[in-house]
Amino acid sequence: MEPLRIHEGLVYPLNRTNVDTDQIIPKQFLKRIERQGFGQFLFYNWRFHDDGEPREDFSLNDDKYKGASILVAGENFGCGSSREHAPWALEDYGFKVIIAPSFADIFYNNCFKNGLLPVTLNEETIQQLIKKAETERYEVTVNLEAQTVQDSEGMQESFDISSYQKEMLLNGWDEIAVTLNEADKIDQYEQNIVKY
Repeated sequence: MEPLRIHEGLVYPLNRTNVDTDQIIPKQFLKRIERQGFGQFLFYNWRFHDDGEPREDFSLNDDKYKGASILVAGENFGCGSSREHAPWALEDYGFKVIIAPSFADIFYNNCFKNGLLPVTLNEETIQQLIKKAETERYEVTVNLEAQTVQDSEGMQESFDISSYQKEMLLNGWDEIAVTLNEADKIDQYEQNIVKY
């Protein structure tokens, strides 16, 4: 994973609550075993008609959001099944940060394991971000080191994150990398254990 410290990006507003993982990546696309290639199926049932043609009435298909890397959504984002494919699809599509008033616990933790930063902000701020992003090309800067979200107009909000999850993202570590950081100690232990 790549380290994430400060990310400036275009905001995509998804003004919906209770977006579940089957809406993020429908079950029929879960046949791959690698993490890549899921972005094309992100929000598939909302983005495409049954014949595979893009829906004009779904905002992510609008050219003004092309290249968006920060998704702002309503409460309880990522609810439903615990599929890790949901953060895979978001990350593969190009999102680096998801901002919402609340997240489903398993989805929230899966984000960190896959290099996505989930940021929790209050409902009032979320609605302000959504409104701006719906009416204009709107960019914000997410500073993980300072734990802030800000824009060029003076808006600045702080967010909480555990020190462990923060360290993982700042260093670009997943849980395997965290374990491998202790490789010397693991080797030393294995050399010293009593063999039966």
